[in-house]
Amino acid sequence: MIRLADFRSYDDAVARFVWPKPQFFNIAALCCDNWAAREPDRVALVHADERGNPTNVPYGALQSMANRCANAFAALGIQRGDRVAVHLGQRLETIVAHLAIYKLAAVAVPLAAVFGPEAIAYRIEQSDARLIVTTKSGAARMPQSAAQVVEIDGVGDLALPRLMERASEHMETARTDADDPALMIFTSGTTGLPKAALHGHRVLLGHLPGVAMHHDLLPQRGDRLWTPADWAWAGGLLNVLLPGLAFGVPVVAQRSDRFDAQEALDWAAHAGVRNAFVPPTALRMMRDADTRRLSLRSVGSGGEQLGAATFDWGRTKLGLTINEFYGQTECNLVLSSCAAWDIATPGVIGRPVPGHDVAVIDPAGVPVAPGEPGTIAIKSPDPVMFLGYHGNAAATAEKFVGPWLTTGDQGIAGPDGIRFVGRDDDVISSAGYRIGPGEIESCLAGHPAVVLAAVVGEPDQLRGEIVAAYIKLTDTAVPSDDLKEDIQGFVRERLSAHEYPRAINFVDDIPLTTTGKVIRRAFR
Repeated sequence: MIRLADFRSYDDAVARFVWPKPQFFNIAALCCDNWAAREPDRVALVHADERGNPTNVPYGALQSMANRCANAFAALGIQRGDRVAVHLGQRLETIVAHLAIYKLAAVAVPLAAVFGPEAIAYRIEQSDARLIVTTKSGAARMPQSAAQVVEIDGVGDLALPRLMERASEHMETARTDADDPALMIFTSGTTGLPKAALHGHRVLLGHLPGVAMHHDLLPQRGDRLWTPADWAWAGGLLNVLLPGLAFGVPVVAQRSDRFDAQEALDWAAHAGVRNAFVPPTALRMMRDADTRRLSLRSVGSGGEQLGAATFDWGRTKLGLTINEFYGQTECNLVLSSCAAWDIATPGVIGRPVPGHDVAVIDPAGVPVAPGEPGTIAIKSPDPVMFLGYHGNAAATAEKFVGPWLTTGDQGIAGPDGIRFVGRDDDVISSAGYRIGPGEIESCLAGHPAVVLAAVVGEPDQLRGEIVAAYIKLTDTAVPSDDLKEDIQGFVRERLSAHEYPRAINFVDDIPLTTTGKVIRRAFR
């Protein structure tokens, strides 16, 4: 197990840290099998029972459920390399499904609970998923495809409980190499439609040092980890769920259709949460909530800039330093702050996590001098670095400049770490979500009153940015507030609640490049 707490300081860790290089590695073994063999009664998950009270699930029971689920999937024909979509949110069955997929050497495709039919259909098609695990209500949003749909709360032959009841609780986890595919996570679509970033089993090993850093050298006695973020996002899955299970730190699940600051804090206090990953927007929404019942040891935050005001609020209201960190779907959690090592500064998104080579480079791939702006980049090879975009070798190659994976984000390196300057692509950071405009523009174009649309981010005090759409209407459409609301609902229902345009502006024309691409900078 990787333990940063064994090092004396950040500088000591940077100087002496060496990545383990196991010949064979499987996420399910590290997150479940190993703990079940050593400490079967150790708590893996804390979730709410029917009365809303915290209920513990030990590793031994989790392993039994995961084995039954894996055998059930195998009986449905799932084999090594097959893609299995998981559309469930935060719940016990999500963990069971993920572990089962890894045990079979198949590939998990997380789908956020907020996704609408069009967003789901696109990801199912692009991933070539053979099986979809969802709820009965979620099944209604699934597209017509070759994939089988298994419902966790269904009653038919493809009801997961019925399938698991007939399956054996014994199985041997598949032997996988660290580079064997394990996860397919879709990007936010910052340069066109979302791309399927394929990760190997090693991606979990690569996340452990960064998680330990922004939780002030987790694990420690009494730690209990939670996030309000959907476990389908890289932040929820790779920063909380899987690392928590790997470290032997109980993970707290919160099943909720929407984020309510006070409700989230009350549940965290009730479940005994000690360590939290909370995106900056959610933290800002918590400022007016009652935090007196909380007993937090660490809080990490990422996905957008934290801001000095929220940083100061953490110290005065929560009594701790909020550790900011940075990464992206293709190469996540490579920069982090750590108050325990005295490296946490307002406005700084972190220092390179030990084991990761991060720099600010120029267009030729040469690191720039401290204080000079450039593109934040990560040097390969790196365990958190994706294997490539599924079915898109050209886009994979474009992501690199020599050995450097380029993030598209501008930064400035200094003695305290790297400061985030801005984006050289069109990504919108809103309420902790990284939102790409391409998918929203495509959805808008499907509305009968819309000819063309440009989507950009506009500054917002609460969310950091909001999605703003500039729309050219058909000749017969009449601009009105009612039409704006209809268009907003059109996107909300088909994509997700966090992607619909909160601001809509009707314009006479949308400027295009010579290749037909929308010139979004004209509207920023």
